Order: sequence, then C-alpha cells, then structure tokens
Amino acid sequence: MKDQTINLNEPEYYFNRELSWLEFNYRVLQEALNEKTLLLERLKFTAIFSANLDEFFMVRVAALKRQIEAEVTKLTPDGRTPVQQIYDINNHLRPLIKQLVENFEYKLKQELITHGVYLVNFVDLNEKQRDYLHQYFDSSIFPVLTPLAVDPSHPFPHMSNLSLNLAVLVKNPDTGAELFARVKVPKTLPRFITFPPELRKVHNCDEIPLWVGIPIEQVMSHYLEALFPGMNVQECHNFRLTRDADLGVQEDEADDLLLAIQQELRKRRFAGSAVRLEIHPSMADNIKQMLMEGLDLEEIDVYEIDGLLGLNHLFDLASLPLPELKDTPWSGIIPPPFDQFQELEMAKENEDDNTISDKFFAMIRKSDLMVHHPYHSFSSTVQQFITQAAHDPHVMAIKMTLYRTSGDSPILKALIDAAENGKQVIALVELKARFDEENNIIWARKLENAGVHVVYGIVGLKTHTKIILVVRKEKDQIRRYVHIGTGNYNPKTARLYTDIGLISCREDLGADLTDLFNFLTGYSKQKAFRKLLVAPVTMRDRMIAMIKREAEHSRDGGSGRIIAKMNSVVDVPVIQALYRASQAGVKIDLIVRGICSLRPGIEGISENIRVISIIGRFLEHSRIFYFHNNGEEEIYIGSADWMGRNLSRRVEAITPIEEPKLIKQLQEILEIMLSDNRQSWELKSDGSYVKRIPVEGEEEVSTHEILMRMAKQH
Repeated sequence: MKDQTINLNEPEYYFNRELSWLEFNYRVLQEALNEKTLLLERLKFTAIFSANLDEFFMVRVAALKRQIEAEVTKLTPDGRTPVQQIYDINNHLRPLIKQLVENFEYKLKQELITHGVYLVNFVDLNEKQRDYLHQYFDSSIFPVLTPLAVDPSHPFPHMSNLSLNLAVLVKNPDTGAELFARVKVPKTLPRFITFPPELRKVHNCDEIPLWVGIPIEQVMSHYLEALFPGMNVQECHNFRLTRDADLGVQEDEADDLLLAIQQELRKRRFAGSAVRLEIHPSMADNIKQMLMEGLDLEEIDVYEIDGLLGLNHLFDLASLPLPELKDTPWSGIIPPPFDQFQELEMAKENEDDNTISDKFFAMIRKSDLMVHHPYHSFSSTVQQFITQAAHDPHVMAIKMTLYRTSGDSPILKALIDAAENGKQVIALVELKARFDEENNIIWARKLENAGVHVVYGIVGLKTHTKIILVVRKEKDQIRRYVHIGTGNYNPKTARLYTDIGLISCREDLGADLTDLFNFLTGYSKQKAFRKLLVAPVTMRDRMIAMIKREAEHSRDGGSGRIIAKMNSVVDVPVIQALYRASQAGVKIDLIVRGICSLRPGIEGISENIRVISIIGRFLEHSRIFYFHNNGEEEIYIGSADWMGRNLSRRVEAITPIEEPKLIKQLQEILEIMLSDNRQSWELKSDGSYVKRIPVEGEEEVSTHEILMRMAKQH
C-alpha cells in the first residue's frame, strides 16, 4: 500500500536523462568489446558508438550549453543544474572513450590482421607504397586542399561540423616567424586510401592481404610541403570539431516553413557554436590553446583521443567482403497470408492488376493483420499495401505521414503513381525530423511536383505518428483501410529496426484516422477518439488512467500486471504513476532500449518494477503496452515513448490490438524478451546495468535469434 508521506518529486527517485543515455551507449560499447560478437560486427558497434556520441554532443550537450549561456537554473527531476550535467557527462564519458579507442587500436586492428585486413601507418610503408601515395596525393588530394592561415590579417577560419582537420605550424626560414594554418580533410575523398593488389605487400606477411589501407590524414600530413612552398613544416596535428546542430526555426514567425528550414540548414554546418574538440595527446599546448580560443571552448570541451579520430568511419571497414566475420544476412520472410500475392505477381499474365488488388483488400477485410519487421518483409507487406492502393482503380484517396524514409523509396514512387492515377493523395511530411530535414525537403518537392498534396503538420508539434489511411469505394459503400505502426516508412531501416504494424479495415480505426488527418491538415480541435490514444490530446491521460486501473485491481485483491516496451522512459507524471502502481503491488516489467529515468528496486517505491534493455544485431524500436486489466487484457502498439516530447510536443498515435490471435503473438514477443539471457541488461537501483548470462545448465535465450527462427517456421 502506498505510503502517503513519500514525496515522489524527490530527486533520489530519478536517474538523469543524459547520464542514462551514456549508460545506453555503454551497452553499445560492450557489443564492440564482446568476443562472442563476430569481428566485423564489433567493428560496426564501434562505429555506432562513435556516431551516437556525435549526435549526443550536437544535440544534448549543445542544448545544455545553451541553457548555461541563458543562465537557466531550473533543476532536472534528479536535481542537477545544466553546469553539473556538463561536468557529470565529462566524468562519465572519458573512461568510455578511452576503452573504445584502446579496444580498436590494440585489439580489433590486430584481429583484423589475422584475416588479411591491415590499417597501416605511414612509417610502416615501403618505398613503392610511398611512391603510390605521393602520386595519389598529387593527382587526387592536393587539387582539393585549401590551407587557411591564421594571423592578424586572416581571422580564425570557420570550420564545419564533424570536420576532420590538420593543425599545421610552419616556419618562415627568412624571418624565423612561426605561423599557424588549418587544412581541412576533404569529405569528398575516401577516409581510407586503399592499395591495389600489387602493392599490398606488408611486413612479416608472405601472402597478399585482402585489404591494405591508410587514413587519408596521414598521407596529407606527410606531403604538406606542397601546400607551403618555401616554408618549413614544423608540426602537424589532427583535430576534429563538433558543433551545435539543432535548428533554430521559429515556426510561428516563419511565413514559409520549408524556406525557413532550408535557410537554417545552410547555416547548420558552420553557424552552430562549437561543443567538442577532439585532438591527439601529442598536440602541443600552444596549438591546443589557439584552437580553444578560436573556437571559444574550455578545457572540459577537449577530448584527447590516443588513436584514430572519427571512428564512425569504421562502417567502411565493417562492409568488407568477409561474410564469416559478420552476422548471417537476414532477409525478412513474407508472412501468411501475404505470401499468396508473391505467386500472383509472378503470374500476372493470368491475373489482371484489378483482381490482385481486389484479393489483397479482401484479405484485409477477413481479419486484422500484424507485421513484425525485420522478421517480416517490409516490401511484401506495408509497401505492398501502399502499392496496391496506388494502382487499384477503386481506391479514391491515400493519406499518410512521412517522418523519415529513404531517398530512393518505393513508397514515394507509389504515392506519385497514385496521384498520376487520379487519386487524392495527401502526404504529411515532417520537415523538422532531426538530421533528415534536407531529405524531407527533397521528397516534399518531388511529391508536390507530381500532384501530391503535401502538408507540414501543426505549428509547435512534430508529427511523429506512423499512419496510412486508404479510402476505397466498394459497391455501394466507402470502406477505409489503415496501417498504424511503430516505425518509419523506410525500406532500409525496416531491415535493421524492429517495428510492428497493424493493417486493418475496422471502421472505428478508419474513422479515428480520418479525424486525426483532419486534425493534422485543417483546423480541427479533436478532443476524443474512438479507439486511438493520440498525443498531445489523450495519450498521457489515458496511459496514466490505465496504470492507475492496474493499481486499483491490485488493491482490490486482483493481480495488477503491466509490461511496456519502448525506447525511452522519461516522463515524470508517467513514472510517478508507475511508482504508485508498484506501491499498490502491481508487477511491472519495462523493456527500455535507451534512456530510463525511472529508478527500479527502491523499497517502498519501486520494488515491483523491473527494467531490462535489449541490445543486439537489430535496433529495438517497437513500442508495445500490455495491461492485464483483471483478466480482460488490453494491448497497444504505436509510435510514442513515455517521454515528455512524445506525449506533449509531438503528434503520436497508439492503437489497441483486439484480434485474439494477434494479442497472443504480442504477448509471446514480450515473454521472449523478458526471458532473454544473451542480449539483455538489467537496470539496478544504483543506475548500473548488469548483463544477463545463462546460469549453468540454462539454455541461451537470444531474442533476435529466436524471432528469426520463429519467422522462418511460419
């Protein structure tokens, strides 16, 4: 029973959001360190850790620095100021970076050598290899380099975000004056210069290796004299810069949102304040100080990397043709009943397109369908749904939201085909999808040019919901078909991210999506929906009400039970509702891939709450919410996490799953994850995560392996 004297606003009951994210990236790092993980997969996780960290600095650390500049003093739920968070991030992060770099430099590189992959240093090259690089430098690198001097007549140069650079100190032999210049490593050239087969001979290796390469910055630094004729190059040091990359668009003041975002994108590479400087420990103090002053950075913003800078470029090496060092490729299966349409498509001469689409929509009318990517093929399910709708003469309208998709997406082609076929097509494109703004502008223009009606959502809200509405005329009635999902309509990420989608023609869902699209495109002030939980309108209140309902059942002698799977749990009102439910005896399991501000296992507060995180070959992205409801079970899927931004500042939709067979499938997925002892980590009350491992005699349970195997069996 809840202790009424406990103040759930106390900071001790919450983990810091930023530090929780660092714990998530720590779990990613462990995949790079884990010897059970195949070598090129470990290399991939090294690159993922580095890329994740880049975004963390560009967005989260940059936001904290803006708060400090604005003298924000409001404390986080865990009681920290922005300044304290910057220092805590720094203290947590430095050991992780050291571990990452040492693992790559002293372990992964050596293991690569045993498989014929050599990332070499310039000093180890023979004369022929150096001659080759000299020619390559003269022909391919030198023409695109532009040294920028720094002196009283040349102000400190503007440097782009995530740029790799050389800090060069040269000496004038006539005057003895030492001068500083910056040379940018061109992004238009490969990061690693590879040698042709005849030049792959390496020391202490009798066979010709599969791959021999060298970082481009090493080649540049050894032939710098060509850039400074008549001067003596004294020193050369690598450095890498990270800037604030958040866009500062004031939507309510922008006459043209698309134009405003285009203008901000032009500024992003250069205009954002510097937030991180990565250097090699050998950099001289005077050069380091010059960079810090020029970039307006402090010592805390400087990270010394005793190895290769920009490990995100290791994605290039992870793609080498060594299949035995990678996970077995996975191609999503075509689940029944969608598999019948593969045969129909192959025998089109016997079936006209209208017959195929009639059968496709008849299949949906028969029962609700659920797809689970990447275990199920995206192209043969969701993409097929849109394609059939685009070409079916009975379809009158298609409406969908686009948050992120691939540039060559067949989804876009299908929408364009639909518009050209005379259908009313509405695409809500979210221009503010971080780091995809430029792609989204390109798609929006293409769609508009093809006659698609493109809208950009509601001022002040991101449209994050994943929904499709197809309106079809059938005999003497209009029928609506829907897809409601947890992930983006992106064929590429659908092979890597786990997501769930519902395809249905239930009238109540069709009516709800009609109302939701009117809310998104017009002036609707919709306050209630039949089935959907919609943010920012009803979702938080309904979620909290269902959590409270479990608590009431538990107090009344029932068996309260909640299982929720998502990316992040941060929202304080939801966390407090979970604490109260735990105090009432509700058993709560949370499967949270990333940030979790809830502190489990506190006596009298959260001892009935367990939190696990699953990290593996696929990125856990689906959101599933299960409530026991005293035996009348309810289960939902949708686009929202339990974060303030999802519940208050984004348009999100979560749908109930009501087909008993589909409810059983979702429960099975959740139970597999809860029993995982290979990919899962359990969050402890002190904030640490402990990797689950099978006890002696216990069978290894790996979520992704089991779900791939189950998909094949169906």
